[in-house]
Amino acid sequence: MLVPLYEAVYERLEVRSGTRVLGLGCGSGLALLLATARGARVTGVEADRERLALARERLRAEDERDGSARRPGGTGSGARRRSGTLLPAERMADAVAEDGGSGGEPRAGYDLITAFQPIGSVPGDARGLEPALRAAIPLAGHGTPVVLAGWGPPERCATDAVLRVAGRLADRLRKGVRRPAYRDDLEDVAARAGLKPDGSGRVACPFGYADRESAVRGLLSTGVFDGAIRATDRRQVEKEIGEALHPHLRRDGTVWMPNVFRYLIARTP
Repeated sequence: MLVPLYEAVYERLEVRSGTRVLGLGCGSGLALLLATARGARVTGVEADRERLALARERLRAEDERDGSARRPGGTGSGARRRSGTLLPAERMADAVAEDGGSGGEPRAGYDLITAFQPIGSVPGDARGLEPALRAAIPLAGHGTPVVLAGWGPPERCATDAVLRVAGRLADRLRKGVRRPAYRDDLEDVAARAGLKPDGSGRVACPFGYADRESAVRGLLSTGVFDGAIRATDRRQVEKEIGEALHPHLRRDGTVWMPNVFRYLIARTP
Protein backbone atom coordinates (compact mmCIF):
# COMPACT_ATOMS: atom_id res chain seq x y z
CA MET A 1 0.00 0.00 0.00
CA LEU A 2 3.01 2.31 0.39
CA VAL A 3 4.20 1.93 -3.20
CA PRO A 4 3.54 5.63 -4.01
CA LEU A 5 5.74 6.58 -1.04
CA TYR A 6 8.59 4.32 -2.14
CA GLU A 7 8.43 5.51 -5.71
CA ALA A 8 8.27 9.19 -4.75
CA VAL A 9 11.41 8.84 -2.61
CA TYR A 10 13.31 6.84 -5.24
CA GLU A 11 12.41 9.34 -7.93
CA ARG A 12 13.40 12.34 -5.82
CA LEU A 13 16.74 10.79 -4.82
CA GLU A 14 17.40 9.41 -8.32
CA VAL A 15 17.75 5.74 -7.37
CA ARG A 16 19.05 3.96 -10.46
CA SER A 17 21.52 1.36 -11.68
CA GLY A 18 24.48 1.20 -9.31
CA THR A 19 22.75 2.87 -6.36
CA ARG A 20 23.42 0.95 -3.15
CA VAL A 21 20.41 0.97 -0.83
CA LEU A 22 20.27 -0.17 2.80
CA GLY A 23 16.70 -0.77 3.95
CA LEU A 24 16.14 -0.80 7.72
CA GLY A 25 13.04 -2.67 8.83
CA CYS A 26 12.54 -3.82 5.26
CA GLY A 27 9.50 -5.94 6.13
CA SER A 28 8.43 -8.26 3.34
CA GLY A 29 10.77 -6.56 0.88
CA LEU A 30 8.44 -4.67 -1.45
CA ALA A 31 10.39 -1.40 -1.22
CA LEU A 32 13.63 -3.28 -1.95
CA LEU A 33 12.01 -5.00 -4.93
CA LEU A 34 11.04 -1.64 -6.41
CA ALA A 35 14.61 -0.40 -5.93
CA THR A 36 16.04 -3.44 -7.73
CA ALA A 37 13.64 -2.75 -10.60
CA ARG A 38 15.50 0.54 -11.00
CA GLY A 39 18.82 -1.32 -11.08
CA ALA A 40 19.84 -0.69 -7.47
CA ARG A 41 21.82 -3.09 -5.30
CA VAL A 42 19.95 -3.57 -2.05
CA THR A 43 20.61 -4.83 1.45
CA GLY A 44 17.64 -5.30 3.76
CA VAL A 45 17.60 -5.66 7.54
CA GLU A 46 14.52 -7.02 9.32
CA ALA A 47 13.85 -8.28 12.86
CA ASP A 48 10.74 -10.33 12.07
CA ARG A 49 11.83 -13.74 10.77
CA GLU A 50 8.65 -14.46 8.82
CA ARG A 51 8.77 -11.15 6.97
CA LEU A 52 12.49 -11.62 6.32
CA ALA A 53 11.78 -15.03 4.77
CA LEU A 54 9.11 -13.51 2.53
CA ALA A 55 11.49 -10.74 1.46
CA ARG A 56 14.13 -13.34 0.57
CA GLU A 57 11.62 -15.27 -1.49
CA ARG A 58 10.56 -12.12 -3.34
CA LEU A 59 14.12 -11.15 -4.24
CA ARG A 60 14.98 -14.72 -5.20
CA ALA A 61 11.97 -14.91 -7.53
CA GLU A 62 12.93 -11.56 -9.08
CA ASP A 63 16.49 -12.77 -9.67
CA GLU A 64 15.22 -15.94 -11.31
CA ARG A 65 12.85 -14.00 -13.58
CA ASP A 66 15.69 -11.67 -14.51
CA GLY A 67 17.97 -14.60 -15.30
CA SER A 68 15.29 -16.22 -17.44
CA ALA A 69 14.69 -12.99 -19.34
CA ARG A 70 18.37 -12.86 -20.29
CA ARG A 71 18.03 -16.13 -22.21
CA PRO A 72 17.11 -16.01 -25.91
CA GLY A 73 13.35 -15.92 -26.17
CA GLY A 74 13.02 -15.12 -22.47
CA THR A 75 13.04 -18.75 -21.33
CA GLY A 76 15.54 -21.13 -19.79
CA SER A 77 17.51 -21.16 -16.58
CA GLY A 78 19.75 -18.20 -17.37
CA ALA A 79 22.47 -16.76 -15.15
CA ARG A 80 20.89 -15.55 -11.93
CA ARG A 81 21.60 -11.96 -10.95
CA ARG A 82 21.96 -11.62 -7.18
CA SER A 83 20.36 -8.21 -6.70
CA GLY A 84 20.32 -8.05 -2.93
CA THR A 85 21.21 -9.34 0.51
CA LEU A 86 18.83 -9.77 3.43
CA LEU A 87 19.94 -9.95 7.05
CA PRO A 88 18.29 -10.38 10.45
CA ALA A 89 18.48 -7.24 12.58
CA GLU A 90 21.14 -8.64 14.89
CA ARG A 91 23.52 -8.95 11.93
CA MET A 92 23.45 -5.28 10.98
CA ALA A 93 27.25 -5.13 11.36
CA ASP A 94 27.58 -7.66 8.52
CA ALA A 95 25.77 -5.44 6.03
CA VAL A 96 28.90 -4.15 4.29
CA ALA A 97 30.73 -7.49 4.26
CA GLU A 98 27.68 -9.35 2.96
CA ASP A 99 27.39 -6.91 0.06
CA GLY A 100 31.10 -6.78 -0.73
CA GLY A 101 32.80 -7.25 -4.04
CA SER A 102 33.74 -10.53 -5.69
CA GLY A 103 36.78 -10.89 -3.45
CA GLY A 104 34.73 -10.38 -0.31
CA GLU A 105 36.23 -6.96 0.42
CA PRO A 106 33.83 -4.30 1.68
CA ARG A 107 32.88 -1.76 -0.96
CA ALA A 108 32.23 1.94 -0.60
CA GLY A 109 29.42 3.01 1.72
CA TYR A 110 25.74 2.93 0.91
CA ASP A 111 24.26 5.68 -1.25
CA LEU A 112 20.88 5.68 0.49
CA ILE A 113 19.49 4.41 3.81
CA THR A 114 15.73 3.98 4.15
CA ALA A 115 13.49 3.36 7.14
CA PHE A 116 10.11 3.10 5.45
CA GLN A 117 8.20 1.48 8.35
CA PRO A 118 5.98 4.46 9.25
CA ILE A 119 6.53 5.91 12.69
CA GLY A 120 3.27 5.67 14.58
CA SER A 121 2.52 2.16 13.29
CA VAL A 122 3.58 0.13 16.33
CA PRO A 123 4.29 1.03 19.97
CA GLY A 124 7.73 2.46 20.63
CA ASP A 125 8.75 2.44 16.98
CA ALA A 126 10.26 5.93 17.11
CA ARG A 127 12.59 5.02 19.99
CA GLY A 128 13.26 1.56 18.60
CA LEU A 129 14.45 3.01 15.31
CA GLU A 130 17.28 5.06 16.81
CA PRO A 131 19.69 2.16 17.57
CA ALA A 132 19.26 0.86 14.02
CA LEU A 133 20.00 4.29 12.59
CA ARG A 134 23.11 4.72 14.73
CA ALA A 135 24.36 1.31 13.60
CA ALA A 136 23.68 2.13 9.96
CA ILE A 137 25.29 5.57 9.82
CA PRO A 138 28.89 4.23 9.83
CA LEU A 139 28.00 2.12 6.77
CA ALA A 140 27.50 5.24 4.67
CA GLY A 141 29.65 8.19 3.73
CA HIS A 142 29.31 11.82 4.81
CA GLY A 143 26.10 13.46 3.61
CA THR A 144 24.34 10.24 2.60
CA PRO A 145 20.56 10.64 2.52
CA VAL A 146 18.57 8.78 5.17
CA VAL A 147 14.80 8.58 4.64
CA LEU A 148 12.36 8.27 7.55
CA ALA A 149 8.61 7.83 7.07
CA GLY A 150 5.55 8.49 9.20
CA TRP A 151 1.78 8.69 9.10
CA GLY A 152 0.32 12.02 8.09
CA PRO A 153 -2.19 14.00 10.18
CA PRO A 154 -4.99 11.77 11.55
CA GLU A 155 -7.60 13.90 9.82
CA ARG A 156 -6.01 13.02 6.47
CA CYS A 157 -5.60 9.29 7.18
CA ALA A 158 -8.82 7.31 6.97
CA THR A 159 -7.00 4.26 8.34
CA ASP A 160 -6.26 6.07 11.61
CA ALA A 161 -9.71 5.31 13.01
CA VAL A 162 -9.19 1.61 12.30
CA LEU A 163 -5.74 1.62 13.89
CA ARG A 164 -7.19 3.15 17.06
CA VAL A 165 -8.84 -0.23 17.63
CA ALA A 166 -5.35 -1.56 18.41
CA GLY A 167 -4.76 1.04 21.10
CA ARG A 168 -8.15 0.56 22.71
CA LEU A 169 -7.79 -3.22 22.97
CA ALA A 170 -4.12 -3.20 23.96
CA ASP A 171 -4.83 -0.73 26.75
CA ARG A 172 -6.40 -3.56 28.71
CA LEU A 173 -2.85 -4.71 29.44
CA ARG A 174 -1.48 -1.17 29.75
CA LYS A 175 1.29 -2.05 27.30
CA GLY A 176 1.87 -2.13 23.58
CA VAL A 177 -0.51 0.80 23.11
CA ARG A 178 -0.26 2.59 19.80
CA ARG A 179 -0.30 6.35 19.66
CA PRO A 180 -0.66 8.47 16.52
CA ALA A 181 2.38 10.02 14.91
CA TYR A 182 3.06 13.61 15.90
CA ARG A 183 4.12 16.39 13.59
CA ASP A 184 7.78 16.53 14.64
CA ASP A 185 8.36 12.82 15.26
CA LEU A 186 10.56 12.35 12.21
CA GLU A 187 12.69 15.38 13.00
CA ASP A 188 13.04 14.27 16.62
CA VAL A 189 14.23 10.79 15.61
CA ALA A 190 16.68 12.26 13.12
CA ALA A 191 18.10 14.68 15.69
CA ARG A 192 18.56 11.99 18.33
CA ALA A 193 20.38 9.81 15.78
CA GLY A 194 22.71 12.68 14.84
CA LEU A 195 21.19 13.28 11.40
CA LYS A 196 20.60 16.67 9.79
CA PRO A 197 17.17 17.23 8.13
CA ASP A 198 17.40 18.17 4.45
CA GLY A 199 13.90 18.18 3.03
CA SER A 200 10.57 16.42 3.35
CA GLY A 201 7.45 15.56 1.42
CA ARG A 202 3.95 14.14 1.62
CA VAL A 203 2.54 11.35 -0.52
CA ALA A 204 -1.01 10.05 -0.91
CA CYS A 205 -1.09 6.30 -0.23
CA PRO A 206 -4.65 4.97 -0.31
CA PHE A 207 -5.26 1.52 1.16
CA GLY A 208 -7.46 -0.57 -1.12
CA TYR A 209 -8.65 -4.15 -0.60
CA ALA A 210 -10.83 -6.52 -2.60
CA ASP A 211 -13.15 -7.10 0.36
CA ARG A 212 -13.42 -6.70 4.13
CA GLU A 213 -11.76 -10.06 4.85
CA SER A 214 -8.73 -9.10 2.75
CA ALA A 215 -8.54 -5.76 4.56
CA VAL A 216 -8.55 -7.45 7.97
CA ARG A 217 -5.76 -9.83 6.91
CA GLY A 218 -3.73 -7.01 5.43
CA LEU A 219 -4.01 -4.80 8.50
CA LEU A 220 -3.14 -7.66 10.85
CA SER A 221 0.04 -8.33 8.84
CA THR A 222 1.38 -4.85 9.67
CA GLY A 223 2.13 -5.76 13.29
CA VAL A 224 0.10 -2.81 14.60
CA PHE A 225 -2.39 -5.15 16.25
CA ASP A 226 0.08 -7.54 17.90
CA GLY A 227 -0.37 -5.90 21.31
CA ALA A 228 -4.16 -6.03 20.95
CA ILE A 229 -4.01 -9.76 20.16
CA ARG A 230 -1.93 -10.34 23.29
CA ALA A 231 -4.45 -8.38 25.35
CA THR A 232 -7.52 -10.22 24.04
CA ASP A 233 -7.43 -12.83 21.29
CA ARG A 234 -7.10 -12.82 17.53
CA ARG A 235 -10.77 -13.54 16.84
CA GLN A 236 -11.89 -10.55 18.93
CA VAL A 237 -9.38 -8.28 17.20
CA GLU A 238 -10.51 -9.45 13.76
CA LYS A 239 -14.14 -8.77 14.72
CA GLU A 240 -13.45 -5.24 15.91
CA ILE A 241 -11.28 -4.39 12.90
CA GLY A 242 -14.07 -5.61 10.63
CA GLU A 243 -16.57 -3.36 12.40
CA ALA A 244 -14.22 -0.36 12.20
CA LEU A 245 -13.87 -0.90 8.45
CA HIS A 246 -17.62 -0.54 7.86
CA PRO A 247 -17.49 3.20 6.95
CA HIS A 248 -14.89 2.41 4.29
CA LEU A 249 -16.85 -0.33 2.51
CA ARG A 250 -17.97 0.61 -0.98
CA ARG A 251 -21.07 -0.65 -2.75
CA ASP A 252 -19.11 -3.26 -4.69
CA GLY A 253 -17.75 -4.75 -1.44
CA THR A 254 -14.25 -3.32 -1.79
CA VAL A 255 -12.57 -1.35 0.99
CA TRP A 256 -11.01 2.04 0.25
CA MET A 257 -9.18 4.25 2.76
CA PRO A 258 -7.36 7.39 1.54
CA ASN A 259 -4.22 8.23 3.54
CA VAL A 260 -1.34 10.67 3.48
CA PHE A 261 2.17 9.73 4.58
CA ARG A 262 5.07 12.04 5.30
CA TYR A 263 8.75 11.39 4.67
CA LEU A 264 11.86 13.18 5.88
CA ILE A 265 15.21 13.25 4.11
CA ALA A 266 18.10 13.66 6.54
CA ARG A 267 21.85 13.51 5.97
CA THR A 268 24.55 11.55 7.75
CA PRO A 269 27.22 13.53 9.62
